[in-house]
Amino acid sequence: MLTFSRLLKLALLPVTILLGVQQYALPSLNTFHIQSYISRLPVKLQDVIFFNRPRVVLPQGTVVGITIRETLKIPVDGFRGIPYALPPVGDRRFRRAEPIGASDDVFDASRFGPRCPGKQLLPTPGDTGGSEDCMTVNIFRPHGIGNKLFPVAIYVHGGAYNRGTASTHYTASMVGWSEQPFIAVTFNYRLGALGFLPSTTTAQEGVLNLGLHDQLLLFKWVQDNIEAFGGDPSQVTLFGLSAGAHSIAHHVMNADLGTTFFHRAIIESGAATSRAVHPYDAELHQDQFREFIDAADCGEVDPSVVFTCLRQKPESTITNASVAVFDRYNPSVRWAFQPVIDGELIKQRPIDTWKSGNWNRIPIVTGFNTNEGTYYVPRSMSKSEEFTDFFRALLPAYSETDIQKIDQLYPDPAKDFTSPYTESRDISVGPQYKRVEAAYGHYAYACPVRHTANLASAGQEPPVFLYQWALNKTVQGGANHGDQMVYETFNPEVRSISHSQEEIAGTLHAYFTSFIVSGDPNAVPGVYGKRSTWEPYNASPAGRIMVFGDGNDERAGGNGVGIAAQMMNDDWSRKECDFWWTKSGVSD
Repeated sequence: MLTFSRLLKLALLPVTILLGVQQYALPSLNTFHIQSYISRLPVKLQDVIFFNRPRVVLPQGTVVGITIRETLKIPVDGFRGIPYALPPVGDRRFRRAEPIGASDDVFDASRFGPRCPGKQLLPTPGDTGGSEDCMTVNIFRPHGIGNKLFPVAIYVHGGAYNRGTASTHYTASMVGWSEQPFIAVTFNYRLGALGFLPSTTTAQEGVLNLGLHDQLLLFKWVQDNIEAFGGDPSQVTLFGLSAGAHSIAHHVMNADLGTTFFHRAIIESGAATSRAVHPYDAELHQDQFREFIDAADCGEVDPSVVFTCLRQKPESTITNASVAVFDRYNPSVRWAFQPVIDGELIKQRPIDTWKSGNWNRIPIVTGFNTNEGTYYVPRSMSKSEEFTDFFRALLPAYSETDIQKIDQLYPDPAKDFTSPYTESRDISVGPQYKRVEAAYGHYAYACPVRHTANLASAGQEPPVFLYQWALNKTVQGGANHGDQMVYETFNPEVRSISHSQEEIAGTLHAYFTSFIVSGDPNAVPGVYGKRSTWEPYNASPAGRIMVFGDGNDERAGGNGVGIAAQMMNDDWSRKECDFWWTKSGVSD
């Protein structure tokens, strides 16, 4: 005799099988089969299948998330792997992304979607592999928030525009520990050649800066859909690190969007003036384009059908060609596949936009880490001439006078025993390493960030808040590029190390989340309400900067706990940055 429970089990059997396959199979199996089957079932049966998991109804279908509780103060509803664009595959490859259409499908949003193809350096939490079908968004909200609308934060991940994925940022922790509720968004966008392939041929095809266009499409998706998750589309903060920060800065520079997609920004270790932004037809880009199409076996076809050829290639061919060209120019000398001046999203050199006064005037938090260059320079550099040769290769448009000025600004320890770049640490690096790390870090990150603070604070009424991350994580790396990311999320990885590490993480997290919900890093007191008042930056010599973790070297094997956060006079590397600022308009 068939009882109700047996009938229910029979009805659920195909779903159980599909969900089991989804857990272990390739990401491409988890979309249409499961969605289509479940969407045909009665709503009550869908509730049984998803065990009353949080669900949100969107024009593109119903998304069913999960509730995340581990390590969090407040449970967080996570909706992960939601498509925000049609898969950019086949004939849609190397074209602007198209929005998702309306649907009655039910989407299981319990897992992150695949990362976009690129060169991965380290294993990524929640990594489900890479696929061109990667245009997905993740939403995190406090559990049980009711009907009120809350501020929104969109995280733009970094990775040199050639790697990275949304899941590297523990956004659920950032939301779950916030004193005031907000809705957080993370997403993937196209990387490498698939997202940033500049050349005259690319311009003729109308497909420059596709990765930036992906970001704008996501911003529009948030405006159209975030209310359904409890988010207020009129209170959106963009925040991101490295290439994510560069991207945000380019969007801030673009005052002709026609729509207000964001209202404040946190720009971490990045700036629109970081490195040089070339025209799409620069010789470097033309060379890298030819190298890429040769590697993809499309170099011999007529230029008019190059993209037809590229669209017909297997994904692995495109990815391998992109990685091969990137590697040829890595780690720091003139990276391939970067944003370019396209006359649309980036209309001119960023320094010229600053001078024009035509940018989005919004409250900004921006900052840099003390040792931004350690990832990107040769560790074994030993000779004085290697230092100057490095910058000649990196900056071919600089004059010999400029190169000699760099040599003077960073005193050579081989010639000056008082040089601050004399190596005294017991580590396996060359005697020029400390020097080249400082110079490159200033050029690529720290000084452009400080330039942003100077130009924005002098040219707009909304406040600008400047910070320096000074906590030493390792003996060699110091306060390295990206180190603050796990602290801003109040990640248990650092909270569990020591009380001082927890205090630094909690303080940074408190400032950032307060800014997200109010536009003021001081407005929300909470557990870390006794933290120093973060003063707005002033471009005058009296400018002040918030310094995090100064004197703390616990993770590098020392005993110093330092100070979690303190306001200090902004006199850090002023002379060096004054030089780099004069070169902002020089193409490298």
